[in-house]
Amino acid sequence: MNLTERFQIINSTAKVLHFFEMYKIFLFISDIFCIFAANSFWHGICLCYDEMRKLLHISLMLMVSMQLFAANQYMDSCMIRVQDGDTLYMAWLHEVWVYPPMKFKNKRQEKFYWRTVRDVKKCLPYAKMITKDMAYADQELAKLPDKKARKKWWHAYEKYLFKKYEKDFRNMYASQGMMLMKLMDRETDRTSYELIKEYKGKAAANFWQFVAKLFKNDLKEEYDAADRDRITERVINLVEAGQL
Repeated sequence: MNLTERFQIINSTAKVLHFFEMYKIFLFISDIFCIFAANSFWHGICLCYDEMRKLLHISLMLMVSMQLFAANQYMDSCMIRVQDGDTLYMAWLHEVWVYPPMKFKNKRQEKFYWRTVRDVKKCLPYAKMITKDMAYADQELAKLPDKKARKKWWHAYEKYLFKKYEKDFRNMYASQGMMLMKLMDRETDRTSYELIKEYKGKAAANFWQFVAKLFKNDLKEEYDAADRDRITERVINLVEAGQL
């Protein structure tokens, strides 16, 4: 959904809220009229009016709820400010990224691009979750008094993480494993080698670097959004903005 459509949603929401305000004034006037209507004919009309008002209430609430729900799909938040007697509706929208259309020289490039889209969509949520797990681990480890206590806590937490992610990670493609390493570097500003070294020690980091080299990978490779990984960065931005 583009910016024009989003502003149309906001505008229509404002119209609904304005109609709601006018509707409340109408109800107030009608109630006063029914209170002073002593004639039995007008009394009967007021009884019919009560039933109609219930239906109007339900219809109006449904209309407002549906409109606000549609608007909230594309707005982070919405506030109302009254200035000089005018009601201003303010909304914060998601970022919109504008890139030139992709032009592929051959089928191989096109396949690479759509594989990157698939892998980013699969791995990005995991990279964010793992980053939160790491932040929590860092906070807890900092509270412990000595190396022995930290090692014991980390050993238990490692089992929890293994149980949490093992099934999902085993079903990933090799390209998705590589993508996850890139995204972890992007999220934490630390390479996979540095992360393993920090939590498991230098010996473990060197061992897994050796294994990665056997498969023509490099745990020390840094994420390069400006050059080598520019396509990946483009896909990430579009995915996070809901444009892809």
